[in-house]
Amino acid sequence: MFETKTYVNRRKKLRESLKDGIVLIMGNVDVPMNYPANTYHFRQDSNFLYFFGIDHQGMAGILDIDNQVDYLFGDDVSIDDIIWMGPQPLVKDKANRVGVPNSMPFGELAEFLKNARDKGRKIHFLPPYRAENKILMEKLLGIPVDKLKAEASVELIKAVVALREIKEPEEIAEIEKAIETGYKMHTSAIKMAKPGVYEREIAGVVEGIALAGGGTLSFPIILSKHGETLHNHDHSNKLEAGDLLLVDTGCETPMRYASDHTRTVPVGGKFSQRQKEIYEIVLEANVKAIEAIRPGVTFKSIHMLAINIIGEGLKKLGLMKGNIPQAAEQAATALFMPHGLGHMMGLDVHDMEDLGENYVGYDDEVKRSDLFGTAYLRLGKRLKPGFVLTVEPGIYFIPALIEKWEQEGKFTEFINYDKVKEYIGFGGIRIEDDVLVTEDGYRILGPAIPKTVADIESLMA
Repeated sequence: MFETKTYVNRRKKLRESLKDGIVLIMGNVDVPMNYPANTYHFRQDSNFLYFFGIDHQGMAGILDIDNQVDYLFGDDVSIDDIIWMGPQPLVKDKANRVGVPNSMPFGELAEFLKNARDKGRKIHFLPPYRAENKILMEKLLGIPVDKLKAEASVELIKAVVALREIKEPEEIAEIEKAIETGYKMHTSAIKMAKPGVYEREIAGVVEGIALAGGGTLSFPIILSKHGETLHNHDHSNKLEAGDLLLVDTGCETPMRYASDHTRTVPVGGKFSQRQKEIYEIVLEANVKAIEAIRPGVTFKSIHMLAINIIGEGLKKLGLMKGNIPQAAEQAATALFMPHGLGHMMGLDVHDMEDLGENYVGYDDEVKRSDLFGTAYLRLGKRLKPGFVLTVEPGIYFIPALIEKWEQEGKFTEFINYDKVKEYIGFGGIRIEDDVLVTEDGYRILGPAIPKTVADIESLMA
């Protein structure tokens, strides 16, 4: 946990950013895998962690805006709990640790909220995403489960985003701890990418490194020789010489801050000429997009820079043709990169996505595109110092998408389908780094995971 004053100051800023009423922030509970006593590994709600810092289940926090006071609701463990889990701190001790003066049994939360409702006080809450909390909040607030998201407080969502999007120095230090472990995960995967090795063998080692680092994975490992499937969680293939292995993975620290990197490497240690040509285009897009990062620039414009670089590179190889800026504006380049350039990162690997991407990545000035590909850009608004984000351009040859677009006669003025079809079976390449927006530019966070052709081939040798 951070120092007590960190959580006190965060809650104070949140109260000051809202007009009146009370704020309800729910913690998470254990979730069964296949029967009640066999639960998934517990993951606390990130907003609860941000404002209350307590990584234990079955808790809720209240911020009373009108009276400038906070409450923590939770139950002390029973002797049965102690037998199975060991001694646990008392709720009042947890509350003191994060500067909350009032701790109450969880059963009193319902009465507290009822009193507030009876007095006509506004109850601000964030959109719940877990079934257990949705059911509980229906009982607590009298709002049907299917209406909770719509009834969530937009005022609170915007206030939370405004706080969490600017990373404090101690948060940046935690993210860099995650990246140090992520470096070991990726360099180990690169070294293991040899003919005859199964993807699952590498995935097992990578996950083990995350666990050994004291945390866990920040998301399920994407590790596949079929990198053209953007979120490929299948690890059943045996690697063969000539394959490309795409590894997109990251870890969480014990305090739940995330890393997220992608590297794509040639199985056996040497890129073919065709692989090298495509790889160098993606690398140029990655490097130049990062170099364009600075406060005041929209990330949407950096996304457009990256896909223009990709389009121009593919034009040189004969896969695209015509006016590339026009192709990019019309999203013809989405045949090769049907996703956005990056996303916010912090306590969540897609930071605050539970609050709604349009609140996190967009604002009144920068609106989300409705064009295929660009519509998947999770972050578009102007950058500020303290943002931590990913930069992850890619080129993919997706057989079903290529076939669909060709049959529809789509973008024939920009795409050379005969040439593109020669690359079916190529797979996909993505290169991703984690970047901090500084006062005058950017800083790539953590130790540098090899990404040039020479560095990758050297490490694999």
